[in-house]
This record gives sequence, C-alpha cells and structure tokens, in this order.
Amino acid sequence: KKALELGYFQLYNNRNAPTELRKKNVVLFTRKMPSDYHFGTVFIPSFTAQLSRAGYTLMINEVSEEELRKSVVASHIDLDQTAAILAIELFDQECIDTLCEIGLPVMLVDGSPGIVFTLENCDRISMENLASTVALVNHVISKGARKIGFVGDPAHCNSFRERWEGLCYALSAAGIPKRDDLCILEPDDSPYSDPKWLSEKILQMPQYPDALICANDFIAIHVMSALKQLGVAVPDQIMITGFDGTAQSAVIEPSLTTVQIPSEEIGRIAADLLLNRLTNLKRPPINIYVKTEPVYRESTNRE
Repeated sequence: KKALELGYFQLYNNRNAPTELRKKNVVLFTRKMPSDYHFGTVFIPSFTAQLSRAGYTLMINEVSEEELRKSVVASHIDLDQTAAILAIELFDQECIDTLCEIGLPVMLVDGSPGIVFTLENCDRISMENLASTVALVNHVISKGARKIGFVGDPAHCNSFRERWEGLCYALSAAGIPKRDDLCILEPDDSPYSDPKWLSEKILQMPQYPDALICANDFIAIHVMSALKQLGVAVPDQIMITGFDGTAQSAVIEPSLTTVQIPSEEIGRIAADLLLNRLTNLKRPPINIYVKTEPVYRESTNRE
C-alpha cells in the first residue's frame, strides 16, 4: 500500500494501477543527447525520477538529420502508448510545429530562436537568460571593459538569442557601442570546439576585445584554450564569461565566470508541469522561466 502511495506501480500488478497510468510513456525527442557541458545532463535524471514516481516511463528518441529533412520525426510514435512529448535540444521550428500538431501534450525545454514569437499550443520551460547576461556584462564593465564581444550563434536557440539580446541591452544602457567586429557569430555547426578555428577568428578582429561574453561554458572553455595558444592572458588582456554553471567551469584555470542554472530543480518543475497538464488538458499553455545566478570567478577578476 505504501509503495502504491509513493507511485511505485511497477511493484504492483499492473491491473491494479489507475487506468490512465497503464502502458503510458513520455517520449523525449532530441537532436542529440546532452553532454557533460549541458544542463540537460542533470535535468533529465531529475525529470525522469519525478515522472517515474507518477508511474510514467521516459522513452528517448534521437532525431536524425534525415528525419528532420523528411519531416517524419513523429512517424513512429505509438499514440496508444504515449501520454506526452518532451523536447530538449530540439530547435527546428518546423519539427516543433509537427510535434505540437500530434494532439498530445508537449513540453519544450528552451526552444527555437523565434519560439517566443509563435503561438505554439504547448508548455515551455527555460532558464532565465536576459537578466543574468546583463549582470555579466555590467560586471565586466565595472572591471573596465569597454570593447565587449559575443561568441556563439544567436540563431541557434532561444536561450542563445536571449543571451545576445542581454548583451545588446546592457551595452545600450551603459552607452557603449555594440561591436559586431569583436564578435564570433558563425552558425552553430561551425567548429566552436576547435581552438585553432577560434584563434583564427580572434586574429581577424581589428583589435582584441576587453571581454568576450560566450553563449555557454562549452564555448567559453574553448575560447580560453584558443587565447592560451595565442599567448593572450585571461583575464588581464581579455576577460571571459560563460553560461550554464558546468562542473568544468569551476576547475579550469583560470576558473570561469559563468551563470549557474538550477538544472535539477528545472527538471522537477518541468515534470510537475507536465503531470499537471495530463490532468488538465484544457488549461492554457504555460511558459516558465526559472531564475539563474551569476557566479563571478577568476576569468573576470581583473583589478
């Protein structure tokens, strides 16, 4: 009886489980499973644990390039076995449209770069990006930065777009010109993990920036490697910031100023939101931003 109260229906004969929980899956669609540098590595276990306690199972489906091209991403969903859809690291708007048209509840984590301008019939959860990026920019300005660039593709996803907009807002508010010639804004499939490529991009700038605001920790760490190859000191010559609060950001030398995302809590909130949706299908779609927290470290510690 206690196991049943806690949601462990797998310990009970399935026939004793509530009808709505029998043979029900939540299907996760993703372009690629999150790596160690991604907040999803903590989000997914947290989300899954919450889901399991309610008697649901998470089924993972990695979307291939061919499936995207042929618009058949959802062709193999068993509607009789599926309760809802979760999408993470899936930023193709046409693909999102397709999933939202199936008729099942859909939960988006982040979204396409233009998702906030659409009227998708789905719930969405994201980390807060604008205010924390503004805080990062104001921080490097307080350390004397005036020539400030951005590294990352603003058209990759909504979070990257918002981080770019946060930079633009902070510069405008401070009366500092936005310098595209001090930015690396290449498409996301460019080799951002290649320090040699990044070095070449930095050398093409008319001058070194005082600070580079990177779209995430993954990019920031590789930018720091590129600067090391160039013999450019961080933070004395160029200050660097990331975003995501990955474990790597704390151990790299110098340690990386970043923004901490409460990934585990976002997973729990997302699961609760989806489970509530399953009991109230007519409720209007909900869009949630979860507060993030800047963490200032050595990569911006310029005296």
